[in-house]
Amino acid sequence: MSAEFGRRSGTQGRISQWLRGRRPKETADDGGRETLLLAAAAAGLPLAQAAYPSGYRCSCDRVGCPTPARHPVSFAWQTQSTTDRAQIERWARHQPKANFITATGMTHDVLDVPLDAGREALERLLASGIEVGPVAESGGDRMLFFTATRGTPEDEDEWWPCELDCHPETMDEHPGLRWHCRGSYVLVPPARLPGDLTVDWVRGPEYTLPDPLTLLEILTDACARYAGENESDQLAAWPHRG
Repeated sequence: MSAEFGRRSGTQGRISQWLRGRRPKETADDGGRETLLLAAAAAGLPLAQAAYPSGYRCSCDRVGCPTPARHPVSFAWQTQSTTDRAQIERWARHQPKANFITATGMTHDVLDVPLDAGREALERLLASGIEVGPVAESGGDRMLFFTATRGTPEDEDEWWPCELDCHPETMDEHPGLRWHCRGSYVLVPPARLPGDLTVDWVRGPEYTLPDPLTLLEILTDACARYAGENESDQLAAWPHRG
């Protein structure tokens, strides 16, 4: 997939080079937005339109939207998700403010971890020489590791269940590691969130999607360390009586 993407874009590292020279707040509202969306689609990530921030609220009509600017605009997002260049161009140009989600469990999964744990894990993975695919930072508190999918076996009896499987409606049940596979989605960069937060690539979509199991041990360990440190901080902050 990486070589094919490189042929289409001219040089494989061009997008990563471009990304390193951009400020995150610029990527969602200039000509680079469409370029990045098409790059994700060319790498095989199926996209669909999503809501976007309207002030500190969501662009959808739902009062008190629980996931402002983070959800698809259509209930049919799974069937609408596509890598078709012409369709994505139409969507992007018709709704220049819209975010986009990518449906997981079709061609890719996403391992979603707290930001601090993700940064630590990424350093360890790269230092260990482990193949790491695309990685994004989301909303200032999460890091997304894009991997090959284990969610669409040819034989449904071989469906690979995981207690970490995460669906949009169960996000709060997984404060540590979340595994987005069949039936779930994540925002794809570039995206904007209320409060001037963004979703941006750390490593672009031209990187080959790795098997999720090759990342899982280090990600799990980093999340455990993160949870332990947070618990220690909370205990230290708790008032003690003499």
